[in-house]
Formats: sequence, C-alpha cells, structure tokens
Amino acid sequence: MAGLNEIRENQGQLVFGLDIGTRSIVGTVGYLNGSKFHVMAQRSREHETRAMLDGQIHDIGKVGQTISIVKKQLEEDLKCNLTEVCIAAAGRVLRTVTTTVEYSFESEKEITDEDIYTLATMGVEHSYEEFQKANDMDMKFYCVGYTPMRYYMNGYQIGNLEGHKAKTISADFIATFLPDDVVDGLYKAVEMAGLHVNNLTLEPIAAIQVAIPEKFRMLNMALVDVGAGTSDISITKEGTITAYGMIPVAGDSLTDIVVQHCLVDFETAEQIKRKAGTEERIEYLDIMGLPQTITAEEVNELLKPAVEDMTKQVAECIKELNGDKPVSAVFVVGGGGTVSGYTEALAEELGIMKERVAIRGREVMQNIVFEIENARMDSLMVTPIGICLSFYEQSNNFIFVEFNGERMKLYDNGRLSVADAAMQIQFTNEDLFPKRGKALTFTVNEKSRMVRGSQGEAAVIKLNGDPADLHTKINSGDIIEVTASTAGEPGNQELGGIPELAEQLHVIVNGNKIDLPKTAEVNGNRENEFYQIQENDDIKVRNYYTVQEVAGFLDVPLGGDIKVNDTPAKPSTKIYENFTVTWDMNAAAWYPLDDEEDEEEESEGSGESREEGAQTGDRTSTLNSGAEPAEAHADSDTHANSEAESAVTSAESKSQTQDNTGKKTEKTVPGSREVKVMANEQMVTLRNKKEYVFVDIFDYIEFDLKDSRGRTIVTKLNKRSADYMEKLKDGDVIEIYWEESGKKS
Repeated sequence: MAGLNEIRENQGQLVFGLDIGTRSIVGTVGYLNGSKFHVMAQRSREHETRAMLDGQIHDIGKVGQTISIVKKQLEEDLKCNLTEVCIAAAGRVLRTVTTTVEYSFESEKEITDEDIYTLATMGVEHSYEEFQKANDMDMKFYCVGYTPMRYYMNGYQIGNLEGHKAKTISADFIATFLPDDVVDGLYKAVEMAGLHVNNLTLEPIAAIQVAIPEKFRMLNMALVDVGAGTSDISITKEGTITAYGMIPVAGDSLTDIVVQHCLVDFETAEQIKRKAGTEERIEYLDIMGLPQTITAEEVNELLKPAVEDMTKQVAECIKELNGDKPVSAVFVVGGGGTVSGYTEALAEELGIMKERVAIRGREVMQNIVFEIENARMDSLMVTPIGICLSFYEQSNNFIFVEFNGERMKLYDNGRLSVADAAMQIQFTNEDLFPKRGKALTFTVNEKSRMVRGSQGEAAVIKLNGDPADLHTKINSGDIIEVTASTAGEPGNQELGGIPELAEQLHVIVNGNKIDLPKTAEVNGNRENEFYQIQENDDIKVRNYYTVQEVAGFLDVPLGGDIKVNDTPAKPSTKIYENFTVTWDMNAAAWYPLDDEEDEEEESEGSGESREEGAQTGDRTSTLNSGAEPAEAHADSDTHANSEAESAVTSAESKSQTQDNTGKKTEKTVPGSREVKVMANEQMVTLRNKKEYVFVDIFDYIEFDLKDSRGRTIVTKLNKRSADYMEKLKDGDVIEIYWEESGKKS
C-alpha cells in the first residue's frame, strides 16, 4: 500500500468519516481519485452500554471513549495521526425547509465555483430565517445539511451553472435542521477523542451519496437507512433530492422484543436477531444462566408484527414526503433493514412490486475501491462511505469560539466575523455601539425642545489579545473579548443658549433706538442666562419689557410724563417690539394708580382721589434725582409682571352705547380694562370689556365685511392665521385684508 504522504500528494486529501450510530461506531478513511473513492482503512466498534438511544447521545463520555478506540485502531492501520473528522447526525426531531434564493451581478459575467458557493450560503441563511419564523419549539436548531434541488440562469433551469455567463443566478434549496442538543452532543463526543469536526452532514444525505448515484435520481425513488435507533428517509425525483424524513423506530425496537421473549440482556438479544438471518437454530444463555435454543423461524415470527408496524410507519412517511403517493422504487441500507421480511412488508405497505424494494450494499459500490483485505462491502458500510463523500459535496461545519469567557458554537459559512459571534450570543447592539447620554427635554413657549446627550465610546474588541473590530474574521478556537460601549454625557443647556434668547427686542426710548435682550421665566421664576436648564423645565420667553425695566436696563432715572406710543402710561406698562416710549426725567414722577390700587382704596374708603394723593406727595418720586422708587412705588414693581395689565388706567371704564337718537354715549363697565394692539399698522386701544377676542377689532377699524367682490378675507394674528374667538392681549399685531381667490396670503 502506498505511503500516506504519497497518497496526500498524488491522489488527493485523506478524509476520515465517522458514522456514530446507536449500536456501533464505524470509521472509514480514504481519498477521492477522479470519480472513484479509495477506502484505505475501516474499523468499527459497538457500544458497550446503551450510551445512545434513537440516534441521540445519552452518555457523551462513553461515546467519546468508543470513538477514541476506533480512531486509535485506524491510526495504527495508517501509521499516521488523525485530527479532523467528518460526521453525520441522525434525523431525530428533523425539520426541513424548501426555499429559493437569487443572486444578481452588476453586469453579465462568467459564473465561477465561488459564485455558486455564495449562492449556496445565501440559501442556507435564507432557509434558517424561514425556519425560525415557523419554529414553535422552545429549542435552538442548527442547519446540518442542505441540497440544491435546481439551478437557474437568467430565470431558466440549468444543470450546472459553472462556466456559463449570466446576470442573475438562482437556486431551489432544501435545508435540514436539528436541535442544538443533538449537534452539540456529537461535537463534544468527537472532541473528547481529540478530533476536530471538518464537516457535518445528515445520515440520509450521506447514504444517498453512495446508494443512489446521480444518474438514478431522475427516478422517483426513496432511500431508507434503517439503523439501530432511527429510520432515515430521503426522496429523489427529477434529478435531485426533494425531501428528507425520519421515524424513531428501527433495529433496536426489534431487539427489545427479543430481550423480553428470551429473557436475555440487550447484547445477547442483538446477537440472536442477527443470527436469525444466517442460522437455522440459535443457542444462548438466559439471565438465569440456563442454555436455551430458538429457531430462526421462531425469531422471524416473533418479530413479524413489529416489522409490519415499522414498515407501515416508513411507508406513511415516504408517501407524506412524496406528495401523498408511493415512490417507484426503494433502496434499503443499514443493518436494521436486513431483518427477514422487512423489504417484502415495506413493498406491501407502499403497494408496489416486492422486487422494487431491495437492500443495497455491494451493488451500489462500483465506484468504491477497497485497498484493504477482507473489506466489508455490505449495506452497513453505505453510510460511513457516504459521510466521506459528503465532504467533497458540501462544506457544512460548525466552529467553536470563546466569547467573553463563554464557549459557543457557530455555523461556519466561510465568512464569520466578530459581529456574527456577538449576534449569536445575543450581545446587544446597544453595548456594541456608542451610546448617547440621556437627552434633556423641556418646553419653550409651550413647545417641546430636546438637547441630545453626547456620544459615548464604542465597544473595545480584542481577538486573541489583539485589537479588532466587528468585521474582523474569526476562526475556530478564537478568543473574543468585548468590553461594552459607554454612554456619553447627558444633554445640558444653559438658558442663554436657547435660540429665542439670541433675538433682541427693538424699541425707541426718548428718540433713541434701543436693542433689549429678551428674558425668560423658568417655571414662573425669572432666571439669568447662566441658569442650567433641568429636565421638564417650563420656559417662557418674554417678548416685552415694562417701562421701569427699560429704565433699569439703561441705568437711567425714570421721571414723569411717561408715554407709550404717545399714550399716557405708567412704569408697569409693557413695551413690545417697535414700541415708542418717552418720559421726562426732569418732571415729577406721578403715575395713575393701577386698577387693583383703585379697588383697594375704594374698599378702604380713603376718599382721596389720585389728584389729592399726588398733591400731598404720596406719589412723588425721587427718580429725577437718580434714586430708586421708595415704598410708595413698590406696587409698580409688582404690576410690571402682570400679564393682564393695561397700558393706561382710566379713572373710570366706559362702554359705548346708542341712545334713542342713534348717538353714541359712554357707559361705565365695572372691572373693564384696556388692551393696546396694532391693527393694520395703526395703534388701537380696546376699551370697556374685561376680555377681548379677535372679532372685537371690527368695532375699532374701518373694514367693510360686505365688500368681498369674489375675494377672500384674510385674518392674521402675530403673522399667523387667526381664529375669530381667539383672545387678544397687549402688543398683538393684527392684519385684516381682502385677497384675490386662488392667491396665497
């Protein structure tokens, strides 16, 4: 036999396939040369205990020990060390998904094997997404096998894409999924034997590589791999594998019947079952140590009901996978299918000729070259050799990495990155990317305002101790360390930083144009520009000054004869944009009393008029000497912040009525007040009401509401559309005019 190095160099890569079955573990090592696979070594060993049931590993340690024994025997045969292995999973809790994926290029190009691999990867990922949508089990699943059913080039079906020119390629895929515990158990058992998984496939996928050559897949056929714990099924039609299935009934269920009937241990019962196929009489010792004898005919009669039940379940599964109809023929592989009467019973259940259900072993191994003496070429070897061949058909593997000290498994699609590991372990995006500090929210003039927090630092990523990022590629055994991202500083804002306070109020004081900075109240209190805004603060930006505040800002004395827009006023009168204010700094500072002061004096019954109070000096100000007002002037400071204060207080409020002659007369309205507004660029004083609404302005201006002539009336309050019943206040700017239909105001 040629040396190993020579084989590697001249005949291709050496492949180690391991069939980890319920009853035994079979190892095969060989290489592909052209279209033929050369088997260089074979070893098998049965489990000493029932460490596996129904294709599921129950005792990882014992299975790992058995794998180690098989591996050591193969290494002795080959005189080399085996480090990588291909394995197959049984179809317990099998789930399949059929999907279609498409890949487009910017322009027409020649399709390469890399393009086909990319398409396959997309198929697996899309299948997984579709599977997750329908996964109603509280279990994590992994893709353990996939098969491209049909390829398409520019929308037309084609057998092989490679070498053709196309702008769009697509494919129909069937992908198979198994629970995490099945996959994880296999990996751990293999790793205990010092092996790294090079490829993982599904047992029916592996078996079909040998049992049903591609030239036969045009036929509607089924392959049944009857193992010890499961019967795995695959269906072919129109040149491709169309479905996979499994039933958890196989050879061990028959052995259990022998155990109960013959009163023997499981191992002895297994030997009785096997010998019934080759010997007429079988001798054995029961659990009491007494010698017993049973004929093959008795064994077959004993097992017949169970065989019929098993084949009935297999037939039902085949029909379900094949669109509720039987297939044309069935190939049976695996030791469980060799029991007497199995193929005949399956044919009867399917309703097809018994000759079209047959066990396959040596008959399907024409392309297998055995370079060892006494090679086993029966149906038991179909799956182990198929596992090796699956390595050349698809690379389907998982890798293990360590993420922040936690070991994790990833499906290897050939382009795994740190981001994939972070997503798999559910490391939140919030901890990967920089976090903003908490936003500051408040209101300005009843409108919401938000100041974002600053950006924090991104996550710190290290791969095997070296700096990395989310896109850094990872490999099996890598150690990933991620320090979560940090949050930035919370949003902050000084009162002086809001845009409204950057604007100025323009007024004319004693003939000079003055720019006054706007001020604001926070939660009802005046604050300076350095005030730090707090969460949910209510900020009101004032669009006026009082006369007294204007004097204080200018640091000049406030004298008498105060006028606002040429109308007598007082220190608390509000000054709005473009208002004109004058006072005589040399005149005595006498001002009319506020409405509230009038009411207070009347309730006290003082009997003094404003004129009398002024003559006695109660209201004499020292402002013309530059001093601040004394106690008698404190009320003016209070009324400077009143929202409802009038510009000039009349001695008596009056309303206009009409007498019998139609002439207007004045009538006093108790509690009325005056409001000054700008209406069509004219100052208007509204009198004789407690409150005023927009429609009241028509009593003070000349505007013929009947003179429409097909035009539309436009009403605006402070440059926005006004509602007729909207309340008016000092300083409001009103516009009323006609507009031609179809034009914007």
